[in-house]
Amino acid sequence: MAKISANYEVVFIMDGRLPEEQVAALTEKFKTLVEQNSTAMEVEEWGKRKLAYAINYITEGYYVLISFTSAPDFPKELDRILGITDGIIRSMIVCKGE
Repeated sequence: MAKISANYEVVFIMDGRLPEEQVAALTEKFKTLVEQNSTAMEVEEWGKRKLAYAINYITEGYYVLISFTSAPDFPKELDRILGITDGIIRSMIVCKGE
């Protein structure tokens, strides 16, 4: 029998040079997207941090972690949307064990 839902975590890093309003708007966009497609959502904004290495000459990023429970097909779609969103420089989704 297929698993109905699983626990996931997504961390995404926004360009540290973005204005505060744009950071807030992007964070809200992904909060809403996850909220609509999952249950038991938890958001942690880690804020602006120096990157370990420059990504496209960007040295600072704004980090956000979202933990959620969803059906297995949603994380693929979330990853696709993160990948095509301007201002997102890195993202990673992991499935957490029970």
